[in-house]
Amino acid sequence: MFVPIRLKPVHKVEGMTNGAAAGAGQQQQQQQQGAGQVDISTQVQQYQQFLDASRALPEFPDIDLQGKSLPEGIELEHIKSFQLLYREHCEAILDVMVNLQFTLVETLWKTFWRFSQSQAGDATLAVHDESEKRLPKSCLVVLCKYDPVLRWSRDCDNSLYQALVEILIPDVLRPIPSALTQAIRNFAKSLESWLTNAMMNIPEEMVRIKVTSANAFAQTLRRYTSLNHLAQAARAVLQNTAQINQMLSDLNRVDFANVQEQASWVCRCEDRVVQRLEQDFKLTLQQQNSLEQWAAWLDGVVSQVLKPYQQSPAFPKAAKLFLLKWSFYSSMVIRDLTLRSAASFGSFHLIRLLYDEYMYYLIEHRVAQAKGETPIAVMGEFASLGRGLNQLDPDKEEEEEEEEESDDEGQELSLPSDGGVLGDESLEPPAKLARMDQRVLFSTGSADD
Repeated sequence: MFVPIRLKPVHKVEGMTNGAAAGAGQQQQQQQQGAGQVDISTQVQQYQQFLDASRALPEFPDIDLQGKSLPEGIELEHIKSFQLLYREHCEAILDVMVNLQFTLVETLWKTFWRFSQSQAGDATLAVHDESEKRLPKSCLVVLCKYDPVLRWSRDCDNSLYQALVEILIPDVLRPIPSALTQAIRNFAKSLESWLTNAMMNIPEEMVRIKVTSANAFAQTLRRYTSLNHLAQAARAVLQNTAQINQMLSDLNRVDFANVQEQASWVCRCEDRVVQRLEQDFKLTLQQQNSLEQWAAWLDGVVSQVLKPYQQSPAFPKAAKLFLLKWSFYSSMVIRDLTLRSAASFGSFHLIRLLYDEYMYYLIEHRVAQAKGETPIAVMGEFASLGRGLNQLDPDKEEEEEEEEESDDEGQELSLPSDGGVLGDESLEPPAKLARMDQRVLFSTGSADD
């Protein structure tokens, strides 16, 4: 379904609204920079049908002062002005993104953070003057060191970036034109340098917050475009009857019993569960199901495995543990195919890459849902600068300590087998697991026998 074009942001850039103005010289420069990459802003109609341009920016909450006293020289009106200006700024970013004007994001950042006015055009200076009246830069700088504002800015950025991801890539499996994919990836590569340059004279505390969220956004765009590329390559394989038949023939030669024995020490997979997954995989392959049907099967596997941990604090850890062990077990199957010089190795390798990446995507969203956060926020916690945020989140350090303590206590991470959750098991590596041993799928922990 084609979505109507939102041309309003083009007028915003030419006119004046906070954080979204550019003089004629700047616009020309931006166009030249875009041409050096993949500039698709002039072909909006052609590419916008692949976006979800109807999505709006979520409402932002009010800044919670958390009982903290205001910084010297700051009044409540300054807080309200910052909140309003930031909202307008985020809306301007969303508008130019919907119109695929990626290079204008740098202009928006520079304007909002009052970057170097000396070479700005008349329109930009007018916006600077208007912004200065609403919130002097001296107050902006002070607020950039104020913890409640830092927390609020981080949360707003996570909401903005999550909305942008869902606009640009509403369906990771749906085919996307290569030009649009490349433009998104080039944009992601430029984000950090644009942002740090625009915030050159802004306190490090705010820069750290902004860069962390932007890095999580950029990483998500790169992963989702890579996932989409793998999906389109795999779609061709899954639609090829000859390749499917060869894959079935090669898969039937794999010694899954031997694979299970080798993987059991690490994966702790209960035999019946592994056998059921193996049979389901072969059946789904034999039926020559579509990529979307395979995606539904993978989603079902995740739901089955993580069902015991719904509403449990152990859910994020159980989900990530499953992801690691899914990847390990699938690598063992690929190893067996490699050693047998399977004719369909290339097809299996491609399918394995796709399924691992899609599993990551599913787990990322399940963990975010369990924590009541956006996927961008979850990924931002583990970004390169994420550790620097602990000073803003003292509770996070306590959570990490509690997780470590739970590890020491041998917290059970069991997964269902035929609808039941079985008991703990020793961490001692067994020489060989009994074939009918009633062990839990992907569990860790120790218990007294």
